Amino acid sequence: QVPLVESGGGSVQSGGSLRLSCAASGPSYFSSCMGWFRQAPGKEREGVATIYSDGSTLDSVKGRFTISRDNASNTMYLQMNSLKPEDTAVYYCAADPRYSGSWCRDLSRVSAMRYWGKGTLVTISS
Repeated sequence: QVPLVESGGGSVQSGGSLRLSCAASGPSYFSSCMGWFRQAPGKEREGVATIYSDGSTLDSVKGRFTISRDNASNTMYLQMNSLKPEDTAVYYCAADPRYSGSWCRDLSRVSAMRYWGKGTLVTISS
């Protein structure tokens, strides 16, 4: 098991910022590919961003969200700026050691990763 613990969610007004963190336990190998996905009420899961152990990233919210990781502490971050009400969702971090670099660059695979956190709620008010 690779426990993943998210933090940093909360409620902010439109235009505000939040920084989500995801701390991974266990050997760093198990979190070689990490990512964030979100699920809004009544909607399907949506891959938001991924980051591989080599630092390569992919995100679906260009210009507003930035994914990063600190390999030394096995922690991943999602910096979210210029937040909009449509960003309201539960945000989950995920990790999977099986994912190669190419799979890690496929946002549709994020919610299929082996390990998930419990999620953190992000609420953006207009």
